[in-house]
Amino acid sequence: MSDTQHFYAVAERTIETFPDPFRKGARAVVLQVVDWPPQDILDEMQIDDPRDLTGLYDGIPMTEKSFADPAPFPDTVWLFREPILDEWRARGDVELDDLIAHVTVHEFAHHFGWSDGDIAAIDRWWE
Repeated sequence: MSDTQHFYAVAERTIETFPDPFRKGARAVVLQVVDWPPQDILDEMQIDDPRDLTGLYDGIPMTEKSFADPAPFPDTVWLFREPILDEWRARGDVELDDLIAHVTVHEFAHHFGWSDGDIAAIDRWWE
């Protein structure tokens, strides 16, 4: 139930619920599900505990892209399975699929140019 393929399936189903213009843009993003955040990402973000990072958008937000600029690497949304599972167990008040979907939406919001503050203003998930 909570293996990597399950996480992919939930994330892909979530993407399919996006409104048309967003769904098309989201489909162009590479989706990666791995057990833990890579150490270089943790180091770059100055995160000591890998359980503190459940997902990451790695790329240039659509609001900052220029079609004249070459893309050095594909935009990627990372889901970190073990930190998500750890948070799910600690919370005890959400379904795992809902948490996976939430992290997916949050990271894709960054792809579409939203900051953490923008997301928090409309997403009361953590209250």
